[in-house]
Amino acid sequence: MSEEPTRKRVVSGQRQVEDTEDLRSLRPHRLDEFVGQQQVVDGMRIAFTAARARGDVLEHILFDGPPGLGKTTLAYIIAEEMSATLHRTSGPALERASDLVGILTNLDHGDLLFIDEIHRLARPIEEYMYPAMEEFKIDFIVDKGPYAKTIGLQIQPFTLIGATTRAGLLAAPLRDRFGIYHHVGFYDVVELVEIVSRAAALLDIDLKPEGADVLARRARGTPRVVNRLLRRVRDYAQVVADGSVTAEIADRALDAMGVDAFGLDELDRKYLRALIDYYRGGPAGINAIAASLGEDQGTLEDVVEPYLLKIGFVIRTPRGREATTRAYEHLGLKAPTRRAHSPENLQLDVPEE
Repeated sequence: MSEEPTRKRVVSGQRQVEDTEDLRSLRPHRLDEFVGQQQVVDGMRIAFTAARARGDVLEHILFDGPPGLGKTTLAYIIAEEMSATLHRTSGPALERASDLVGILTNLDHGDLLFIDEIHRLARPIEEYMYPAMEEFKIDFIVDKGPYAKTIGLQIQPFTLIGATTRAGLLAAPLRDRFGIYHHVGFYDVVELVEIVSRAAALLDIDLKPEGADVLARRARGTPRVVNRLLRRVRDYAQVVADGSVTAEIADRALDAMGVDAFGLDELDRKYLRALIDYYRGGPAGINAIAASLGEDQGTLEDVVEPYLLKIGFVIRTPRGREATTRAYEHLGLKAPTRRAHSPENLQLDVPEE
């Protein structure tokens, strides 16, 4: 089943064509420039400092988390810090084993191979990764039947960096071969204010502090979204105002785009209304909700639900999804007593993302 969104959404963490605008200038190049994810940053700093001191290659690294939070940026930063060459591909792009063999045999000592959406690797290709990751060797079979034989090809020591939005779909043997694992989580408002202020300075946008705060609060905890909102609001400010992005201009622009105070757009609100109107607040299975909305299940699981879970509008139970009191209040509805979930109990129901 496809995991890509069925429509462009300004608040989607998925990469869009417009996000390539000024991408190199906005992306931090050193670890000291990276905002947020302090535990990840500290862990990576120790890892590559130790590797450099030993003259060794880094252990294989797996980054897990929702789209748009900086997994790819971290891969580029690691390459910069290690003075290594980064080779980038994605799970769906590797259709045949020969594609992977060609990439691996062209790696030099210490190179980094970044595979985005690594959970979408075909199983036969995964099996080629096991000896490559453990022994820096590729075992491939030539001929068939009684003439078949296995040939081992030695490759240069390298570091595999995998990024995934759905770590649970990774095969256990592949996941276990990563020596370093980091979960990349949502950002808080203060961190997003710093990110969008830096982006505004680089893009020469007159962003007022109160305008930055509005953008950060509606960005769903996602740097990619806050930078996208900045560009959209910049255009609005140039057309209807003097070009300065104030709190008032940011509010008006985002309201016009259908992005509310919590950063929810029309698809988020449709999801909540379907859960409340069709299924009386739940519990309801994700397949049923997707069918009611005419949306792809993967889109809801990867793009819509993580943030709704984060802000406590939806909880997952063994019986399915349920809307919380907060969701009812946000939509201006009265929550049934039997469906009411107190905010202090939400953390017990929200699984790790």
